[in-house]
Amino acid sequence: MASEITYAEVKFKNESTGSIPNSVFPAALEENTTPHKSNHGFSKLLFASLLIFLLLTISFCIAFIIFFQKYSQLSEKKRITKEPIHTALECLKKNRTMQDVPPLTTERVWSCCPKNWKSFGSSCYFVSTEQKSWQESEKNCSGMGAHLLVINSQEEQEFITKDLRKNFAYYMGLSDPEGQRHWQWVDQTPYNKNVTFWHPGEPSDTVERCVIINFSRKTWGWNDARCPQPQHSICKMKEIFLRM
Repeated sequence: MASEITYAEVKFKNESTGSIPNSVFPAALEENTTPHKSNHGFSKLLFASLLIFLLLTISFCIAFIIFFQKYSQLSEKKRITKEPIHTALECLKKNRTMQDVPPLTTERVWSCCPKNWKSFGSSCYFVSTEQKSWQESEKNCSGMGAHLLVINSQEEQEFITKDLRKNFAYYMGLSDPEGQRHWQWVDQTPYNKNVTFWHPGEPSDTVERCVIINFSRKTWGWNDARCPQPQHSICKMKEIFLRM
């Protein structure tokens, strides 16, 4: 009887052992597959991190290249600006009172204009022999460190016109950009109706938005003209002062 009980117990243990795969295997399988899922997620995270790092690196490189180009252009512009535009000057000695340095002192300085320019007052003037539009004429003057002629007095008008050729017209730095008869000087000098030298009946046409100085009716005066029309021109700049 004891042996049968023992046998029964052994048999029961064998059945329990046989049933282990049915209950334990799925859990074991789940445990075995979990690391694979974790590794897969880690790979995705690593790939995303590398991609973000790569994009940031590319963006930084592009930004650096753009900054370097702009810095190079600025440096080149500054370098060109420092270089003298006119290499030949014609100078006169003048006694000038230097009011900007206290106490009030007087010193001798050289008053200079570029070669082939004319001096009047504290300005230099150049009469161009080329015929260009108003815009091109202004660009030509600015390329020489000047601007189209601005007249501020009767004396200046007379000085300018005394050596001009009567069969030519010359652009000056006065224009009406919007065709509203709002005249503007290129150097931002306020337009003063009391210091103008228009020919009688001028300005006469709102389509003519630029101003020339020409000889008509036995006198020199101003006339409005179409801006694209090629004309001669007159440039003006401040004198260059060299201290001794």
